[in-house]
Amino acid sequence: MVLSGCAIIVRGQPRGGPPPERQINLSNIRTGALARRAPQSQPDQKDTPDEPYAFQAREFLRKMLIGKEVCFTVEVKTALGREYGMVYLGRDTTGENIAESLVNEGLATVRREGIRGNNPDQARLCDLEDQAKASKKGMWTEGGGTNTVRDLKYIIENPRNFVDSMHQKPVNAVIEHVRDGSVVRALLLPDYYLVTVMLSGVKCPTFKREADGTESPEPFAAEAKFFTESRLLQRDVQIILESCPNQVILGTVLHPNGNITELLLKEGFARCVDWSMAVYTQGAEKLRAGEKSAKERKVRIWKDYVAPTANMDQKDRQFVAKVMQVVNADAVVVKLNSGEYKTIHLSSIRPPRIEGEVNVTVDYIRAATSSSETSTIPAFAERTCATVTIGGINIAEALVSKGFATVIRYRQDDDQRSSHYDELLAAEARAIKNGKGLHSKKEVPIHRVADISGETQKAKQFLPFLQRAGRSEAVVEYVFSGSRLKLYMPKETCLITFLLAGIECPRGSRNMPGGMQVAEPFSDEAMAFTKELVLQREVEVEVESMDKAGNFIGWLHIEGVNLSVALVENALSKVHFTAERSSYYKTLVSGEEASRLRKDKIWANYEEKKVEEVVHVMEEKERTANYRAVYVTEITDTMHFYTQDVETGTQLENLMETMRAEIAAQPPVEGSYAARRGDYCIANFSADGEWYRARVEKVQSPAKVHVFYIDYGNREIVPSTRLAVIPPAFSTRTLAAQATEYTFAYIQVPQDEDARADVVDSLVRDIQNTQCLLNVEHSGVTCPHVTLQFADSKDDVGLSLVKEGMVMVDVRKEKHLQKMVTEYLNGQESAKTARLNIWRYGDFRDDDADEFGYKLKK
Repeated sequence: MVLSGCAIIVRGQPRGGPPPERQINLSNIRTGALARRAPQSQPDQKDTPDEPYAFQAREFLRKMLIGKEVCFTVEVKTALGREYGMVYLGRDTTGENIAESLVNEGLATVRREGIRGNNPDQARLCDLEDQAKASKKGMWTEGGGTNTVRDLKYIIENPRNFVDSMHQKPVNAVIEHVRDGSVVRALLLPDYYLVTVMLSGVKCPTFKREADGTESPEPFAAEAKFFTESRLLQRDVQIILESCPNQVILGTVLHPNGNITELLLKEGFARCVDWSMAVYTQGAEKLRAGEKSAKERKVRIWKDYVAPTANMDQKDRQFVAKVMQVVNADAVVVKLNSGEYKTIHLSSIRPPRIEGEVNVTVDYIRAATSSSETSTIPAFAERTCATVTIGGINIAEALVSKGFATVIRYRQDDDQRSSHYDELLAAEARAIKNGKGLHSKKEVPIHRVADISGETQKAKQFLPFLQRAGRSEAVVEYVFSGSRLKLYMPKETCLITFLLAGIECPRGSRNMPGGMQVAEPFSDEAMAFTKELVLQREVEVEVESMDKAGNFIGWLHIEGVNLSVALVENALSKVHFTAERSSYYKTLVSGEEASRLRKDKIWANYEEKKVEEVVHVMEEKERTANYRAVYVTEITDTMHFYTQDVETGTQLENLMETMRAEIAAQPPVEGSYAARRGDYCIANFSADGEWYRARVEKVQSPAKVHVFYIDYGNREIVPSTRLAVIPPAFSTRTLAAQATEYTFAYIQVPQDEDARADVVDSLVRDIQNTQCLLNVEHSGVTCPHVTLQFADSKDDVGLSLVKEGMVMVDVRKEKHLQKMVTEYLNGQESAKTARLNIWRYGDFRDDDADEFGYKLKK
């Protein structure tokens, strides 16, 4: 770097990291001082302008020296460590003398007051200065050089207008400073604007400023900065100013040797940033390709990277399948060539909730999530998220481009996203610009559908009309069984339950007043057949009659196929006597006869066989030890505790970060939320001032609302002004409540408050805000009873309390738990022998004294 016309920064070759720097000041000469901005902390100070020819001297040296090898000699070193000497271009002192070149061009003056008469180098400097004066070079020209003083502009009043005025055309510039690998300070030419530019589409590791003023680098921050410095610092470049969100100027720096943005990604010094990639004018696919290359080679910041689909075979990552059902706008059920059914979710989009073969490319697997704070049953099973294309069209992109879905925003280190994520962002930007669908400013059209399923009176009103209509168009919305369906009638905008006429289909299992009715043989096969043939397809129906429950009975046709006939021909249904008066009777009987002769499916056992009685032997249940990693977040005064599953911890972090960013961008209006018991909301936690998801448990008054933080298990009383409506994108449908309540198995909770408080204090010290291993032992009245193990030692937490004499054992009678009960009782005996804590006066139970508040079991 060239600091001024008479000071440079040099450094050696890098060895294992950025090399040390050294400042060399040129002896015996003086150049003009460069402009300096007044400190922002001292508003009364004024900016100092350039001295005449100061910038020209700096530029002369910059163009001569930057990136070149030099040789220097140190003549004087001051008490403060400043070094003065001579600098030569090249590897030895035979090269061009830099000080002499400056004097010769009239860009520096000689310090004659320190010249010794017998020094030939100093004498030569004086001669060169005299020659420059005589030739009127540089500062010796007439006029004093006022025209060489720059009009530096440190502040741009309206950065967005300034960026727009450049029309994304390359601007000549000099990089004056590198803050980190992806943020530089540039001098725009020829108008001398000093601007800070953040590279579009990427972010490098940074230097975090601590409270004491020191800076701590993130991993590879220094290396990334050196990578950019060694290629761009004080180089002549071109910059494309691309956007200016929130007063931050985004741009791309172009150098004759390459694009630094793409180089940083390829070498693993940076990661892609979704929010600024949309403005990158050189093609976002190049950035993704550079990042992908670094990930595959696991270089630098990606050294520990594991791909989302790393453990999947290629055949599981990419396959062709037949669409069987559209579950909603981002999920389809497909049938693989093997016959297996698989639910596929479109990657990286979030739709409003409400035929043919496709190509599927799996992008990531989304882990299962819990349904509530007290349940371990997943609200969503494991999700396979993929890019689905048909005829070369990306379905997700088509949905987003029409404004039927929005693109999910991720944390920058979250790689579980669509492989076509940038195309989705671009499609969303177009939809927003054109006001499509969700982004339209027009009033949302209301689509009213009357559901008359099971509504006998309403069904009676529709029946004559449907009978007279003959064949009516319908869409199959749901298949309850092989012969029972829910249909949407588009002309009538109503939903009806429809029963196939003329056949008797095997019944599936269902709840009856006397208990669960067992499914008849081939009921599942019949339902699967009907689903594959008609689910979510456009069909035609002929309504003949209606049953007592308001269900319509008739014939259903799809592409010339009568579904009743198809079920009979495939041996999945029998002909019902009511079909005799139908025009389809002969076809039905013919199909049934053929199936019976083949002895296929329901006709396989047509000749009656003696049914053998099957005796089921109940096996003795065994204790299941299936420990999983959890994070203990809260311990109550009653020795209950709340945990989060470690497996879904990242999802919660992502949700909280995105939610808080959205709240920061659009803060809720204070007092606009009216709390109601049972409502889910967001609450501003008093301890840290951050927003968390919560559930209202009690409304004592507007100033006292009792809330339960559903992801952490703690409770608080807050005024309603610290509550707000939970954004739909962050509701429990997106991610179920993460805090689950448990209590300890095999131990009794002390009834005495002091004894119980001692146990709770011990638990808080040992396990709160730590990771443990949890196993459910048996169910309880309010929550499951579990055992906990310390993550490192695998010691049982409850057993440790027993051995320390802090609690008594709860003796369970179940046979499969006796091994654990015995282990706990042995621990209790050792505590009694050592007279620890509650046993310090011996076995108090001998005289039924219940000093410590335990419920004694006789």
